[in-house]
Amino acid sequence: MRRYVAQRVLSLVPVWLGISILAFGLSLAAPGDPVRQTLQQQGIDAPSAEQVAAMRRELGLDQPPPVRYVRWLGDALRGDLGRSYRTGEPVLQSLIDRFPRTAELAISAVLLGLVLALPLGVLAALHRGRALDHASRIAALVGASMPSFWLAYLLIIAFAVQLRLLPVAGAATPQHLILPALTLAVGAGAILTRLTRSAMLEELSHDYVRTARAKGLSERVVVRGHVLRNALGAIVTVTGIRLAALLGGAVIVETIFAWPGIGKYLVDSITARDYPTIQGFVLFAGSVVLLINLAVDLSYIRLDPRVRLGGGASGH
Repeated sequence: MRRYVAQRVLSLVPVWLGISILAFGLSLAAPGDPVRQTLQQQGIDAPSAEQVAAMRRELGLDQPPPVRYVRWLGDALRGDLGRSYRTGEPVLQSLIDRFPRTAELAISAVLLGLVLALPLGVLAALHRGRALDHASRIAALVGASMPSFWLAYLLIIAFAVQLRLLPVAGAATPQHLILPALTLAVGAGAILTRLTRSAMLEELSHDYVRTARAKGLSERVVVRGHVLRNALGAIVTVTGIRLAALLGGAVIVETIFAWPGIGKYLVDSITARDYPTIQGFVLFAGSVVLLINLAVDLSYIRLDPRVRLGGGASGH
């Protein structure tokens, strides 16, 4: 088991370095001159060549890209992602300040999606080929195909404009969380419903299910104690992927509902060509995704005895 954990942790190192290269490369490939953009934001509409050169030296942009990357990576390992061109604040602190709001939204959406998906997927698998199964597949297909921005405006029109039950934007009260969380939960719940159904059907086809039924176990014990437990591996994996994607920044939904998370912060930074913030966001979000994937991998130790008994990933 220790070998499995060590392998999973060490495998994150090259992936994290790849993310850092990608994050740094965005600033090199992005159009525009961040120096002139920064000077213009400071009120200098037509900066001179001397002003541009001085600002470039001040920001360290006069050095070769490899040197800048090594210096930036070293600072990142010490917890310093630079300062925002737009606000002058430390990028990491700005992301940490806004991340709890994104986490609140993402976790609420995933939990709501699971509440909808698990019972619907299990019932669809147990009633395969019947009306409930067909209805759940159609609902899951519609939910997975529905664009989040379209659903967001549809919910705003229905519950905020017409019925006036919920607020439209902001995060001042718990009621502000309902519409953005529901918007994200529909897509997540649709995918999890389809996955739960397919995972349950696969487990129901195994011999151990027929053996359990032949021994006289009730259908509830067979489904809950054996089938659903064995299907949890795939469900946990996809749930972790969905949560990681949302924690990385539900950009569209946060922007529509003016939710003060890291997604909206990224949009504002892209508009202002705030490259240190964009770089820091990519590295920060990538690190969050890696940590969630690690947590999912480690959860297999508890969910799948083969990981414990096999002594490593090969056992899984």
